[in-house]
This record gives sequence, structure tokens and C-alpha cells, in this order.
Amino acid sequence: MYIHELEAWPNFTWDDKTLSEKLGRVRHNMGLILGQMNAAGFKQREETLLKTLTLDVTKSSAIEGEILNTEQVRSSIARRLGIEVAGMIISDRRVDGVVEMMLDATQKFNLLLTADRLYGWHSSLFPSGKSSLNKIIVGNWRNDETGPMQVVSGPLGKELVHYQAPDAKQVPAEMDLFLNWFNDEQHLDPVIKAGIAHLWFVTIHPFDDGNGRITRAITDLQLAKADKSTQRFYSMSAQIEKERNAYYDILEDTQKGNLDITGWLAWFFDCLDRSMDNTVDVLEKISIRTRFWDKHQDKALNTRQKKVTDMLLDDFFGSLNVSKWAKITKSSTDTALRDIRDLMSKGVLAQNEGGGRNTSYSIILN
Repeated sequence: MYIHELEAWPNFTWDDKTLSEKLGRVRHNMGLILGQMNAAGFKQREETLLKTLTLDVTKSSAIEGEILNTEQVRSSIARRLGIEVAGMIISDRRVDGVVEMMLDATQKFNLLLTADRLYGWHSSLFPSGKSSLNKIIVGNWRNDETGPMQVVSGPLGKELVHYQAPDAKQVPAEMDLFLNWFNDEQHLDPVIKAGIAHLWFVTIHPFDDGNGRITRAITDLQLAKADKSTQRFYSMSAQIEKERNAYYDILEDTQKGNLDITGWLAWFFDCLDRSMDNTVDVLEKISIRTRFWDKHQDKALNTRQKKVTDMLLDDFFGSLNVSKWAKITKSSTDTALRDIRDLMSKGVLAQNEGGGRNTSYSIILN
């Protein structure tokens, strides 16, 4: 029996005493991060916001096995928020749809969460009306015409059912109950409410597809309410993606348990806390980036140079050489070599030890 089949559903209970220390640590760290960001300069806050939202969008999709182009996501977010970044590229409508959903959730967190709003999010996720090659119901609740909504694994014919959602005929009433609760101002800590909302919505699984991504958008919306800020400086989705197996395990255990969700909320708080630990690393990288560009603000760099330099300041994989520069910037090797030599003359790049075919370059941070 799943929790949505229990007579008392959805009257969740939890042990405040067990959770109080974890919740207190999360709230403390939230305050620390917001305090740090309020003390930071405008450019650093802007870059942190862009980094966090890009992580949120890409990692939430990655949890479902959908890999989005990071540069497209970053460019789409920057355009919509009016942030100027080097090397912006055109993003496809699939990327734009996910970005539109996430920005609507986090930048308009004070708006009511309604069925129509969720339908809009769902339509943004599936602009073609298909999931992979399969046609699905878009912008409305599922109808289960192809069978019950199940989460399964294993080969065809030997599937293991991890979870079965409520019947489609129950979804409208279930969603009315959820939305009324979500929009009601209860005397409930907003972080606890985020954890409950996450579990409740993903348990209903109201859509044909995209339930996980919409669940995490709802979670981000509620966490924005907890912070009372549109400025997102930590990514719950990025941390869940790192702990994907544990995430699915705790969800399955909880949905097969009883309505005491202390275990789920404890995991949720711990995961959220770890996501904020990672924010410290992000802030350090952005601080380095900000100091670097302040130092070189008088240097004239072309679009290709700005793009690669930004990549070197972020999470560049491997070493930089002429051929890699040419591939990244879609230029000739002659142009790449001229760009690199120009940056060396300006004190931006230095040649690493070695030479010949192994010649590589590093950015100068000091």
C-alpha cells in the first residue's frame, strides 16, 4: 500500500524534536549566504544568480536523464534577466521552455500556484507535444489511457514497479487539495513546507511526463518564499543530481511507508544544507572571476577571447591549446594562435612548460 492509499492521506506528521537541529542549521546557513551576497558587489551577485539558475535548470533536467546544453541555458537565462555576458548563443525552444518555467517559479514566487500556471509550465517543457518520440497530454492532467502511472526499472517484460501514482480520475481532486494547501498561509516553517510540497506533488504525479522537473520548480518557488528573495544563490537540484540514487531510494521508502515523514524531511534538510555548502565554492570562483575582470577591465578583448577566458575562469576541462581554442570558437588555428598570443601580451595567458605539439596555456590569476 502506498501512502496516497492510506485513509488519513494526506495528513502528514513529523517529529519536530528530531528535525529541529537540522532545520535550525539550514535556516542559519540561509541567512549566512544571503548576508554574504548582500555584502557582495552587484556584478558578483549577478554572476552568482546566473550560475545558480544555470545549475538549477541543467541539473534538474539531468536527474531525468535529459542533458541540456549549458551554454544555451546560460544564454537563455541571461537574455531573460537582462544580464550581459560574453559569447551568448542562440538557445533552442526546448531550453527556453525549461528556463521560462524556472524563472516563473523563482522570480514570481509571490504569485498563487494554480492549475493553469502548472499547465503553462508543462507546456513550456514539451513545446512539441511529445516526450522523446511519444505524444503525450500537454498542458493538462494525465488520463492514464495507456495504463496506470508507474515508476519502473528493468528490461521490458521484467519491469520492477517502484511506485504507482493515484488513478487519473483522482488527480483533479488531489491537485485541488494540494494547491489549496500550498497557497494557504499556515503557521508552518516555509522550509518544512518546501519539503512537504516536494513529496506531495511528486506522489500525485499529475502529468504524463515532466513531474520531477515541475516538482523541483515548486520546491524552488517555496524556497524563494523562505528566503523572501528572487535571488537564488544555492541549487537544490544540483545537489539532488549528485545524490540521485539516495534521492530515489528515500522517495520510494517514504511512499511505501506511513504518513510520518520525519525521515523524508530529515533527508531533505540535509540535502538542502549540503547544497548551501557548495555555494561557498561557487562564491569563491565568482569572487576570483570578479577580481580578474576588475584587474583587466582596461584590456580590449574580442568576443572569442572573452568567451574562452570566461570558460577558463569557470570549470574548464583539461588544458588549453590552439586546436581546442579553434574548436571552441569555431575559428581557424591561425586565428586561434593570434588570439592566444594577444592575450599573452596583455598578461591574461601564460604558456605552460613544454612545447611543440604539447604546447598549452593557462590563465594568470595573480
